Amino acid sequence: MNVRRRSPVVATLRLCLYALLAGLLLLAALRSGDNGHPTAVVVSVLVTGAVLAAGAVGPAVHRSRRTAAVWVAALSASWLVLVAFSPDGLWVAFPLYFLQLHLLPVRWSLPAVALTAGAAIASFVAHGAPLTPGAFIGPPLGAAVAVATVLGYEALYRESERRRELIEELIAARAELAEAERAAGTLAERERLAREIHDTLAQGLSSIQLLLRAAQRLLPADSPAAPHLEQARSTAQDNLAEARRFVRALTPPDLEHGSLAAALERLCRSAAVDTPKVRFSVSGPPVELPTPYEVALLRIAQSALGNTLRHARADRAEITLSFMDTAVALDVVDDGVGFTPGGVRPAGDRTEADQTEGGQTDGGQTDGDRTEGGQTDGGFGLPAMRSRAESLGGTFTVESAPGQGTAVAVTLPLPVTGEPPETVSLDADRLPLPSAAGSRT
Repeated sequence: MNVRRRSPVVATLRLCLYALLAGLLLLAALRSGDNGHPTAVVVSVLVTGAVLAAGAVGPAVHRSRRTAAVWVAALSASWLVLVAFSPDGLWVAFPLYFLQLHLLPVRWSLPAVALTAGAAIASFVAHGAPLTPGAFIGPPLGAAVAVATVLGYEALYRESERRRELIEELIAARAELAEAERAAGTLAERERLAREIHDTLAQGLSSIQLLLRAAQRLLPADSPAAPHLEQARSTAQDNLAEARRFVRALTPPDLEHGSLAAALERLCRSAAVDTPKVRFSVSGPPVELPTPYEVALLRIAQSALGNTLRHARADRAEITLSFMDTAVALDVVDDGVGFTPGGVRPAGDRTEADQTEGGQTDGGQTDGDRTEGGQTDGGFGLPAMRSRAESLGGTFTVESAPGQGTAVAVTLPLPVTGEPPETVSLDADRLPLPSAAGSRT
């Protein structure tokens, strides 16, 4: 047993045992005149009481197993002397059982309880008491009750501690999950705002700026409207620069300090601290990609690689970023257990028949389609990746089979001009301009 004070209940029970021992010793001292050795009985009671008081007051007994064992041995020895002179000391055996079980390890406490019960029976016989079944059944029965009580309490205590730890872990996990969801929601909202600002305000301001520049070319140099057009064009240019700063500030942190290739390389390095081994490679000369392209490819790579780490049980994984003349491609390949792509559907469309052998839905790229024990917890990873790719006019494909690994491929067409969408490729000379006569009316 653990000798440390583990709860107020244990401390209270220990004090009750000490009080019961002290009361039974006092009873033996008061009845010492009924036998032929009153002085020896009183001395034995005093010695046993002194040993009891030393252990009850001294903190070392409750901190060290060795000290507790020495104290219990001294208390048991003084009790043996007491029962040798007085049969009334026999009643002290019952609280002594509990102290032995409480303060000693199981491998020592059970033999000590057995020896104490045997000594109680021997004392009963030695003092010439009538030999009845109760004399031989009472001490072992009391010992059995003490053992069952203490071991039962220990089992309940361990179960209570286990549940307490599980509750603490659950609370911590819920807090971490809530924090992760808040962070993910913040990042998603930042990406959405960046995309909206880029696709609406930035593009509109760029078009306004170019249209005003084209209008300036049509006006005579001495036109009264020329300063106003220049001021309007300058204001549009300043607001376009501010919009672009907003877009850059709202991009994901992974893309703030480098290119998409650098962010993917960092992703592979962070995932390679554990199995599987993750490798990253770039094919073709890199080109600057629009922010929505970089965000989509990075998020798809994170989701696909996360599926590999959680579900695929792969030894190797590889992420390849390929720059081609008219498109950019991302491939995430692993040699894991694979799955049947046609069998993966959103959680709302699933039935129990969708699960494969062992109750698991898949072993590869499912992004949360399967958890331990085969329970589904979402199944929205693949549709989310597909939606990201298709929202940019790209394609998303998954190739996998049970036992043959998984390959996720994303292809996004590059902008026609090869430039980021922040700059609108409008040629002022090609704008439909009004005729000279019409411009002067």
